[in-house]
Amino acid sequence: MTGTRTADAAAGLPARAVPPVRRRGVELGLLVLAVGLVLLGYVAVGLTREDRVPPDALRNLAVLAGLALLAHLVVRLRAPYADPLPLPIGVLLNGIGLVLIYRLDLQTPGDRAAPAQLVWSMTGFALFLAVVALLPDYRLLQRFAYLAMVAALVLMIVPIFFPAVNGARIWLRFGDFSLQPGEFAKVLLAVFFASYLAANREALRHTGRRLLWTRLPSARVIGPVLMVWLLSVGVLVLERDLGTSLLFFGLFVVLLYVATGRTGWIAAGLVLAALGAWAVGSLEPHVHQRVEDWLHPFASIDAGEGPGQLAQSLFAFAAGGFTGTGLGAGHSVLIGFATKSDFILATAGEELGLAGLTALFLLYALLVARGFRTGLELPDAFGRLLATGLAAIVALQVFVIAGGVTGLIPLTGMAMPFLAQGGSSVVTNWVIVALLLLMSDRAARVGDVRDTGGARPEDVRAAGGARPGDVRGGA
Repeated sequence: MTGTRTADAAAGLPARAVPPVRRRGVELGLLVLAVGLVLLGYVAVGLTREDRVPPDALRNLAVLAGLALLAHLVVRLRAPYADPLPLPIGVLLNGIGLVLIYRLDLQTPGDRAAPAQLVWSMTGFALFLAVVALLPDYRLLQRFAYLAMVAALVLMIVPIFFPAVNGARIWLRFGDFSLQPGEFAKVLLAVFFASYLAANREALRHTGRRLLWTRLPSARVIGPVLMVWLLSVGVLVLERDLGTSLLFFGLFVVLLYVATGRTGWIAAGLVLAALGAWAVGSLEPHVHQRVEDWLHPFASIDAGEGPGQLAQSLFAFAAGGFTGTGLGAGHSVLIGFATKSDFILATAGEELGLAGLTALFLLYALLVARGFRTGLELPDAFGRLLATGLAAIVALQVFVIAGGVTGLIPLTGMAMPFLAQGGSSVVTNWVIVALLLLMSDRAARVGDVRDTGGARPEDVRAAGGARPGDVRGGA
């Protein structure tokens, strides 16, 4: 692609669009690679634990492969210029999560989570297909920004009326069915924040009073979005869902920085986050205990009570070394009840080692980077902020969870995107990927129109490039 564009430039021709067939071809090849890696994971687990490849593992793989192919076909039809990387990355991460959960199920036969996770993955793919196929333009979401805000607040308030689970009121439970509404609220709030800040970005930049290193916007401008953020974080603190509250705080600060371009908001956000963490950690017993566990992870061992969850997680990472023990050969199940959710990264660290863990982080980094790139390439402020916000959600989640299970920061209850047990998280992350694909398709089309002097790329003659006079349907 680079060589073609260079040749065009040398010949005095406009840069040509990357053919959609090539983008989708790259995507299909990466999907085949992703499904192949998941197959190797299932085979490794089966041979290690049972000396055979379990038939239900092959069924799971067949479902994943079928869903991936269907998603590819829908993207090929509806968003042919979309970024070819997010979909294969999502399929690979989702598949690795299914492998890890299936592997842990073999040691916890009374608590099987893989079948439910497969169903939730199918639901996530279904929503992915619905968004790509039925949403004609992501900019339509801007019209429903306030409705999204109200829906997000309702979703966060409802769990208050349900019983607490592991000290937090973040679940809706109906028999064996459970749902975490906060996962859906994060996408809705991203839409609201992006819409409001896009509409008021000039006022945020040029009005208000200067204080130290930054200019504070007037209360009339910043008031509505600040009130929504305070309400959402306050509700989450009441529910003891500190991980999601930290996520919302980070999302708000990132989007405010992107909208205004002022680094002072980053500094102010870090100071406020530190003060808030200190206050909540000092006053809330549940959070205070997690801070104590973080500061003294081996205290229970010294007291003769055995290792706690964080200590077991650190032992798992240490046992993995650089190359890992191999899929199915670890002992991370000793972590306990959250080994398939909060601490699933410890299983990856023990059985895939530092090398495998680094590969996982690189996949997340690549997904986030493509989201940020999409935001940079979009011509409208709403699209730029929304793409940046969605990518920031993934980045913040990975940081909060990985930091907690490795002892970098106090542990907060959240699900590793695509990887951990948690249906709400899987579904929401597939919606994020779908929106990023639609926005990248729009960004590529706009960029190609600019490159071809105003003509759509499909209107540009492909034989050896098109001269300006040969372009049909000019600007």
